[in-house]
Amino acid sequence: MSWLSFSFIDFLDIVIFGTVLYLIYTSLRRSGSGNLLLGIVALVLLWVVASILLDMKMMGKVMSAVMNAGLLALVVIFQDDIRRFLNALGSGGNRWLSVGRLFRARSKKSSDLEEASYIAMITFACVSMARKKVGALIVLEERISLESYMHTGEIINADVNSRLIENIFFKNSPLHDGALIISHHKLKAAGCILPVAQGQELPKEMGLRHRSGLGMSQQSDAKVIIVSEERGEISLAYRGELVADVDVDQLQAFLSSSFKDMSSVGKIVNVKP
Repeated sequence: MSWLSFSFIDFLDIVIFGTVLYLIYTSLRRSGSGNLLLGIVALVLLWVVASILLDMKMMGKVMSAVMNAGLLALVVIFQDDIRRFLNALGSGGNRWLSVGRLFRARSKKSSDLEEASYIAMITFACVSMARKKVGALIVLEERISLESYMHTGEIINADVNSRLIENIFFKNSPLHDGALIISHHKLKAAGCILPVAQGQELPKEMGLRHRSGLGMSQQSDAKVIIVSEERGEISLAYRGELVADVDVDQLQAFLSSSFKDMSSVGKIVNVKP
């Protein structure tokens, strides 16, 4: 392709490829694999320079052999990231293809009242547990299904109730060490095991609950609430970002359906990869 024959399709090809590469990089960066992707890109550029531009025969053959075997290695290395990316892509597609949402019978007023009650129940429980220094880990399912994580705990399928949430995380409860998963305004499962954030450096005062909450936010689009047992503080995690020591207003904004990103809630904690 010469610059004289450069067409709109060529321009569109470059834009789409660059956008896809950027989305993959940002997705991997949230899971701590961004530097690994940059290393792979550097290796590919080295192969192009050695075998194509400089026509180095020995180096080109070695690099070609590495590239031929590299595809399988990439699938193994990035299997969790690939599954999460495809899951997010599929759930996003389902969001637009779901025609049933256009025919909901609920009125906007009743829906707003239900959401207000739902937010109030969770907020009251979290504030009460923070005041009593009762540790808690609550996960709110969004578009990506968390069914596989629900089956690691005990299925409840109960209405959202602040007293029930507090009882689940009561120190002598057999379910208090795991996570509570909420889906479609229902307490779905308790005592659930969450993925722990790997390769991330958190502030020293944050322990396993915060690392598990951050890991869950990296693996899905779920909203995560962490109540610290040691300090009685409430922290929030979403899309690999963490906001610590929030107040009631910030928590309610986080739980609201109008929530968009963590910058609208508070100062994001510096989480080093």
